[in-house]
Amino acid sequence: MTRSRGKPAPADLIITGCTALVHDDHEGIGFVEDASIVVREGVIESLGEDVGGLDAVERVDARGQLAMPGLINCHTHSPMVALRGIAEDLPAVEWFNDFIWPIESNLTERDVELGARLACAEMIRGGVTCFADHYFSMDTVAAVTAQSGLRAHLGEAFFSSQGAEGREKSLEFALRHRGGADGRITTALAPHAPYTVDDADLAATAELAREHGLPVHLHASENREQTDNSLTRHGRTPIEILERTGLLHHDVLIAHGTGIVERDLPVLENASGRIAVATAPRGYLKFAWDPTPVRALREIGIPVGLATDGAASNNSLDVWESMALTSLVQKSAEGDPRWLTSRQALHHATLQSARAVGLGERIGSLAPGRRADIVLVDLTGPHTQPVHDLAVTLVHSARSSDVRTTIVDGRVLMRDRRLLTLDLSSTVKELGERLPALVDRNHGRRIQRYDT
Repeated sequence: MTRSRGKPAPADLIITGCTALVHDDHEGIGFVEDASIVVREGVIESLGEDVGGLDAVERVDARGQLAMPGLINCHTHSPMVALRGIAEDLPAVEWFNDFIWPIESNLTERDVELGARLACAEMIRGGVTCFADHYFSMDTVAAVTAQSGLRAHLGEAFFSSQGAEGREKSLEFALRHRGGADGRITTALAPHAPYTVDDADLAATAELAREHGLPVHLHASENREQTDNSLTRHGRTPIEILERTGLLHHDVLIAHGTGIVERDLPVLENASGRIAVATAPRGYLKFAWDPTPVRALREIGIPVGLATDGAASNNSLDVWESMALTSLVQKSAEGDPRWLTSRQALHHATLQSARAVGLGERIGSLAPGRRADIVLVDLTGPHTQPVHDLAVTLVHSARSSDVRTTIVDGRVLMRDRRLLTLDLSSTVKELGERLPALVDRNHGRRIQRYDT
């Protein structure tokens, strides 16, 4: 589009003076100094070119800052920030049965809305531009997503204990909200897990995925105990149950997978669907679980995206921390300091995470034609100086609080640490007022029982 005199129309946004993180043709990580990024209609038009006298509706001077693709939280339960710190130092069975599932039976739509608002504010401030959410009352989460300006991959969770109604509600949500928020919302069917959703419901979910072209997002092989119990009870691992019920013929995002064992690898490698795994290492450390076998999954071509899980187990939605912990935990688990380098960790945080949520062609890298999901990171603080290797500095020295500006689809959601789309103070105030009723467990109810 040009003006009548031949001068290009103003760009929607121009970022100047930054160092830009880019991916090469071999999926390596590189950096472009003194780069300019031009954005039109939510898409990166150019990167690295001299913008000269090109006008823009909005300009950001990013000298001293690094531009990188927005981080992606590949598995979370955003409203659970309301339960941050409510149940600590417990094994999973007590955590679920004595605290989380009784409290969740109290949830109202307003609680979910306030939790989602707080979560979106936290993620925007931490440089997250897209999140994959798996929870209840997801119409409310979709509305908050639209208001916040974030990108999201949403699924309405269900258990077999709900009967056919739970599965039908998940489908109805996925169909109604697919492509919502001006295309920023994608959707998935969201059975909870093989230990709470029976084989018949999993098979029915696979058929719905086929019929409607929907991906599936669920928990599976969350820990080794689940895998061992599944083998004892059913003679199959949770991953083998997913294959037997037909789910692995479709696009599936598996949360956690710390219980994936060697016999599961050929099943995953030979799956006809696009399979991905989301890893949230902080929660595994708290529960004393093994880590996700990232190296084995990577060797068979399974993308592993970074996640936080819900803040009730992880205490934060800080994907920056997940990136550093993934690198450190994998070194320890493999006994190899050379494994999962900083550049590999950045790749998991960007392109692999984008692929995990089915958006590998749209986001996850800064390049012409990609959606303009960009964060600007200030690396001038004393904890990031001096810089010998930018990749190492980003993974092991930088913090989520170093993110200065967060942009989604070319729209600035936070500038110079100031949130532009959400009112944080009123959300915190009202949520605090509602907490006594929310956390009451005297009623003796729970939404489900944890028994793998």
